[in-house]
Amino acid sequence: MKIGLYFGTFNPIHIGHLIIANHMAEHSDLDQIWMVVTPHNPHKLKSTLLDDHHRLEMVHLATQDYAKIKPSDVEFKLPQPNYTVNTLAHLQEKYPQYEFSLIMGEDNLNSLHKWKNYEVILQNHSVYVYPRFNSGEIEEQFINHSKIHRVGAPVIELSSTFIRESIKIGKNIQPLLPNSVWEYVDINNFYKK
Repeated sequence: MKIGLYFGTFNPIHIGHLIIANHMAEHSDLDQIWMVVTPHNPHKLKSTLLDDHHRLEMVHLATQDYAKIKPSDVEFKLPQPNYTVNTLAHLQEKYPQYEFSLIMGEDNLNSLHKWKNYEVILQNHSVYVYPRFNSGEIEEQFINHSKIHRVGAPVIELSSTFIRESIKIGKNIQPLLPNSVWEYVDINNFYKK
């Protein structure tokens, strides 16, 4: 089974994340998409990042109606800070029957050469890239790389930062979140301060 790993803080998860994840599940050769919730880095200021368990719960709520999309807390149990290469090695050891790939936006592809052991990642895993506006110049080595697959997913310009800032100033962002996530955010008064 081919698993696509879609990493993020999901603070909060929004419809843009689901559109990309569902597109990858339905229009690529990936069998499942795991939404990997990135834990809070203890060495960074907390700022507006909700506790790990709240963000994981929102991903659970958002994905419950999608058979091919699953929440994952795998990085919660790994040493901090999290490096993708280590997470991939852990998952491959734990689930040797699965083939793991990364899902990322074109903007992240631009900085892939700065990731820890990125060559090891590309040697052992495929990368599925979705388009972004203003993604900048793609590194020459990644343009025709055999492990990098561009997927013609919809271009979604929606960010969790925009949602948090809008909530803080009292705007109605309900259409931008799955209903269950909107209710969770609203009941808990998240992002209002």
